[in-house]
Amino acid sequence: MTYQTIQTSLSTKGVAELVLNRPEVHNAFGDVTIAEMQQALRDFAANPAVRVLVLKSNGKNFSAGADLNWMRSMAQKNYQQNLDDAGELAELMRLLDNFPAPTLALVQGAAFGGALGLVACCDIALAEQSASFCLSEVKIGLIPAVISPYVMRAIGERACRRYFLTAERFDASAASQLGLVHQLVDAGQLQSAADAMLQQLLQNSPAALRCAKELMAAVYQQPIDPSLIDSTSARIAAIRVSAEGQEGLTAFLEKRPPAWLASTENL
Repeated sequence: MTYQTIQTSLSTKGVAELVLNRPEVHNAFGDVTIAEMQQALRDFAANPAVRVLVLKSNGKNFSAGADLNWMRSMAQKNYQQNLDDAGELAELMRLLDNFPAPTLALVQGAAFGGALGLVACCDIALAEQSASFCLSEVKIGLIPAVISPYVMRAIGERACRRYFLTAERFDASAASQLGLVHQLVDAGQLQSAADAMLQQLLQNSPAALRCAKELMAAVYQQPIDPSLIDSTSARIAAIRVSAEGQEGLTAFLEKRPPAWLASTENL
C-alpha cells in the first residue's frame, strides 16, 4: 500500500517498520498521518509473519507532535467534530498500545505532545542522548488528554503532576530516569542499538512473546485474588501444551536451538 506521510516495510525475518516520513515539518502529524498509521498497524497486526514492530522516523526529529494545519482546522470545528477527531487519535494510541507483537520506538531529536504518547505506547524505547521530550499542551490552552493514560502509566502520576503542568522540556537522561526510555545511545548509534535489541527479541518464541503481552495487559494493577491466580495458572498451562511451548521445552532439554530461532545477522 502507498502512503502519503509514512513508510512501511517487513523484512524476511519478521521485523516490521512503521516510519514517520514528514521530515520537512519535523514529522508533525495530523488526520492523514493518524489514519495511515492506524491502517498500517491493523495490517501488521493481522499478519502472522510480523514478529517485531519498529516505530521510527526520518529526519532530525522523531516528531514535533500535532501538525499546525491540523490544529488550525480543529479550532474551527464544533464539539462533536472535535470529539470525533480526538477519537481517531485515541484509536491510534490503542492500536499501538495493544499491538500483539513487541514494539520498539527509536527516538531522535524532539518527541513532543502526542509523539511522546506514541513512545509511551511502545514496549521498549531507545533514544539518542540528545533527544528531548515535552508535554507542551497547556502552553496553548489544551491538555494531553488522549495520551494521558499511557504517559501516566509510563512515568507515574508524580512526574505527570510536574510535566503536565509546567510544559517544560526534559532531556533524554530525565526520560530514562522516569522510565519513558529504556536505553540511551550516542548520536548516530540508534540503529545499531536497535539491531542489538532486535536480535535479543528474535531469539524468543514468537507465540510466547504475544502471550507475554496478553499476560501483562491482563495482570497489570489487578488484585492478587483467586481469580487472577486461576487465570495465570491457566495461561502457563495452555502455553506449556502449545506447539511452541512443547518445542521450546524439548529443545531446552535436548540442549539444541528451538525451531523458531532464526539467524539474527543482517537484520
